[in-house]
Amino acid sequence: MHCFDLNRIAESPWKNGGGSTREIACWPPGAGMDAFDWRISVATIAQDGPFSAFPGVDRQIMLLCGDGVHLQGEGVDHRLEQRWQPFAFAGDVALNGLLLGGRSCDLNVMTRRGQCRAQVQVLAQPAEAGASPAGLCMVLQGRWLSDTLTLGPGQGLWWSRAEWPVQALRPHDGDARLVQVLLQPAA
Repeated sequence: MHCFDLNRIAESPWKNGGGSTREIACWPPGAGMDAFDWRISVATIAQDGPFSAFPGVDRQIMLLCGDGVHLQGEGVDHRLEQRWQPFAFAGDVALNGLLLGGRSCDLNVMTRRGQCRAQVQVLAQPAEAGASPAGLCMVLQGRWLSDTLTLGPGQGLWWSRAEWPVQALRPHDGDARLVQVLLQPAA
């Protein structure tokens, strides 16, 4: 099980200058943008502009903070303005993102079509990190506890290939929320 804290992950600026990305996890480790099976990151969108196309990749995006972004492209016209509501789309389509106000921060889950698939959900009830072959749990709000950890906003766990024992996480606060990404081999 790998622990992370978003505040300790370095930002990588986008080539177009419109934002930055903090990569939380990528499988296999060190895989480039054309070779990953799955990738999970948090992006800061600082200005209007194009989203990169990723042929053969399925994407899910979820607003974490900010005013959101209007995604437009062939077959896609979606206002990502409701916090913690995952939106799925094919990475093959080049999209344009128009900010709905100021900066926006979002969770990005990308899976290579035919290799694996992702389920993204926001939970207020206990979760099990490590219950799927790969995945991630990240605190959105409040505190979450396990037998050995206390996690706050932006902190979490990720795992791969179910190589670790299951870690039970439970909310400590009444308004605590956690995003759970479960990654499974493609059917």
